[in-house]
Amino acid sequence: MKKFLSYLLVFLALIQLVRPKKNRSEVVSQNQITSVMKVPQDVQALFKRSCNDCHSNQTNYLWYHEIAPMSWMVAYHIKEGKKHLNFDEFGTYNSRKRDRALEEISEVVESGEMPMKGYVAFHSETKMSPEDIQMVKDWVTSLNLKHE
Repeated sequence: MKKFLSYLLVFLALIQLVRPKKNRSEVVSQNQITSVMKVPQDVQALFKRSCNDCHSNQTNYLWYHEIAPMSWMVAYHIKEGKKHLNFDEFGTYNSRKRDRALEEISEVVESGEMPMKGYVAFHSETKMSPEDIQMVKDWVTSLNLKHE
């Protein structure tokens, strides 16, 4: 048993050497969502609080995000989140992709799919209230998106 624990400790120490790239841009993006459309301040604040860690180029890392294998899981979730929507690259989207992304924002917050339950478990401040969800839905509805 002692030998197993020794090997486990060595293994855990070695995996700390495999570091994922950080999602922290040094440059403020000129393609942020607010550069191409009006986003009310309260919606912007909600996105910053509940969405930006995985859907922007500015993740706020906490101490336990530095420890493998948690660091790997966080990097994977950020990569997947940005694949679906990146608020810092929104200006590069064509109008069809923008409209679809906005519709999806409304759908996933209404369904409770986002923010992810596992994320909310570690970041309780990101939980969206029914009022937050309604605010997002109202904002998206006010945009009168084209449905092709």
